[in-house]
Amino acid sequence: MGSVDEERSLLEAELDRAENSGLYTGDGSVDFNGNPVLKQNTGNWKACPFILGNECCERLAYYGIATNLVSYLTKKLHEGNASAARNVTTWQGTCYVTPLIGAVLADAYWGRYWTIAAFSTIYFIGMCTLTLSASIPALKPAECVGSICPSATPAQYVVFFFGLYLIALGTGGIKPCVSSFGADQFDDTDPKERVKKGSFFNWFYFSVNIGALISSSLLVWIQDNAGWGLGFGIPALFMGLAIGSFFTGTSLYRFQRPGGSPITRMCQVLVAAFHKRNLKVPEDSSLLYETGDNHSAIEGSRKLEHSEELKCLDNAAIVTDAETKSGDFSNPWRLCTVTQVEELKILIRMFPIWATGIVFSAVYAQMSTMFVEQGMMMDTKIGSFTIPPASLSSFDVISVIFWVPIYDKIIVPIARKFTRKERGFSELQRMGIGLFISVLCMSAAALVEIKRLQLAKELDLVDKQVAVPINILWQIPQYFLLGAAEVCTFIGQLEFFYDQSPDAMRSLCSALSLLTTSLGNYLSSFILTLVIYFTTKGGEIGWIPDNLNEGHLDYFFWLLAGLSFLNMLIYTLCAAKYKQKKAS
Repeated sequence: MGSVDEERSLLEAELDRAENSGLYTGDGSVDFNGNPVLKQNTGNWKACPFILGNECCERLAYYGIATNLVSYLTKKLHEGNASAARNVTTWQGTCYVTPLIGAVLADAYWGRYWTIAAFSTIYFIGMCTLTLSASIPALKPAECVGSICPSATPAQYVVFFFGLYLIALGTGGIKPCVSSFGADQFDDTDPKERVKKGSFFNWFYFSVNIGALISSSLLVWIQDNAGWGLGFGIPALFMGLAIGSFFTGTSLYRFQRPGGSPITRMCQVLVAAFHKRNLKVPEDSSLLYETGDNHSAIEGSRKLEHSEELKCLDNAAIVTDAETKSGDFSNPWRLCTVTQVEELKILIRMFPIWATGIVFSAVYAQMSTMFVEQGMMMDTKIGSFTIPPASLSSFDVISVIFWVPIYDKIIVPIARKFTRKERGFSELQRMGIGLFISVLCMSAAALVEIKRLQLAKELDLVDKQVAVPINILWQIPQYFLLGAAEVCTFIGQLEFFYDQSPDAMRSLCSALSLLTTSLGNYLSSFILTLVIYFTTKGGEIGWIPDNLNEGHLDYFFWLLAGLSFLNMLIYTLCAAKYKQKKAS
């Protein structure tokens, strides 16, 4: 038995020497077979094209379905507008809730690689099911004859929505894992690779928007003009390519071991802290329980240094006299390591930063709602060409595609000279810049609406529900500003929730950051409901009537600008007080 322990100690010492010499990664990553990985043979940018290719194809497939889904439900399944809108929003909401399932599986049991692989397969099956439901005559409703449109049969509904919700489940395993898995390819303990990791998040978001741009333009045209079988079949093909791209890079990837259920570990800290609530926390933090060697008790995680905040949770790591005498430290529901306690502390510290992202997502939601309604009441013609108001969202995507390389190649090197920071700006600074730009975006939308209403009054169009002769291209600045805000805030969130999250909770934290998008949509609906309720009291027309020429949509935009500004101030206070994670 002694010789086995000696061999293990020698092996660990040899690995530590190798890590210190820079040959191996220092963040605990392993290869496909579970062995320590040599830096020069794995990870880094050489592994990223396969991951970025996977994300681009997957997002093309997702937006190829999501962008025009309401048209298919109304035109082919013959649903009413309200029913179709409800089905679309329910499905999209599900797509942002299911990442919590994928995240827990990835962090606790399967690891990010196998979670992506398994859920990509589910996704692909859903895409193929959807394609078949739009291609096989028996699976799609008959075409309308005049004004008579036969309803879909229960079987046709079942097949279509089965495929649709398989996609929602599939995207839940991919969304929280793929950005984290890509970032895993860069060693946290290597300063040079840490800089490249910041650049990875920029190009990851760039890949997302390339897929979205192709879907919102080319695929929508194919679906409307060449048929839905082909329009769904092409995204299914790209999803197949996404899976192929992902598996192709397997030998180059670096893997992080799953560390067990993060939810269980958090509950253990709370239970242990409550059980020892009457004990006094020692002044010397080294007296709190932690494993003796260099490795954390949590698989796939580095040790976390003790922090002075939330000391009530430190009770979970107090070693009692009874435990010292018995030598039994094996019950995690009574005794937790400092690292395990710090995991929960980190999540609590991150919460205020996370919450401010909800308001930003509410502003972002206006792109597909109020911006479109504003555009419908403007002149959409350029010569003989008519611009669909919803298509102006392409300028948001173009803005992101424009700003990502500008930020990565020009702004960051310039900022680095002044801030002395590896990535030019810290994640928190970057997110703050995005929140400020969101205020400018809402202000720009309000100014355009003021001009539109002024022109409506001058031309005596206030009482008429007709478009005002102000060109829709005046909306471009607000879309462009929103894209710039995205590049700062959403990519900053990706970086922040990866870098600051505990090593064994990175997928879960990525899922929580995605949840802000869903909650932002709910917040936008709630604000809209309150505005309509209070501004229509006493028989008033209100800010947002059916005829926007009679209303004051500009007031609504100013309200969101004000909320965004207040949100930015709260964020600034939270960011100033935020204590960075310290890993050994």
